[in-house]
Amino acid sequence: MGGGPSACTTPWTPPPHVEAGATHPDAGSHGKISTVSPDTEPPLDQPTAARDLAEVPAAEVIASAAVHLMSAAAVKCGLAEPAHTDLDEARKLITALAGLVGAARPDLGVHAAPLRDGLQSLQRAFREASAIPDAPGDGPGERPASRP
Repeated sequence: MGGGPSACTTPWTPPPHVEAGATHPDAGSHGKISTVSPDTEPPLDQPTAARDLAEVPAAEVIASAAVHLMSAAAVKCGLAEPAHTDLDEARKLITALAGLVGAARPDLGVHAAPLRDGLQSLQRAFREASAIPDAPGDGPGERPASRP
């Protein structure tokens, strides 16, 4: 994530609790500082956040982390915009995703198959984007990590 212009073409609209005239948080030091109006809720305190997190099943937390890895890998494979292709970074993300999905497979329940399918789609996209193909079994996430 660089300091360059955002690839998003949709203009940022501040949420209702942000004062009018506020700029996007990524606008940097030249933008106005957004402030919160008095009628908004106070920030979540740690006990409340911990209680909310305690109610989420582990499979949901793992699936959420996997989706973040998938999204980042898709961008790095150039699926969002070819200008953002970074196959070295994509390889790392896909390998991490494969490790997570493989290690958590017995516990993922209904999330296992879609995550596995998404992983395979990313591996195919990586192969297609790569100018120098990996040997069979040597692509990102295709070989189990060796244990130390």
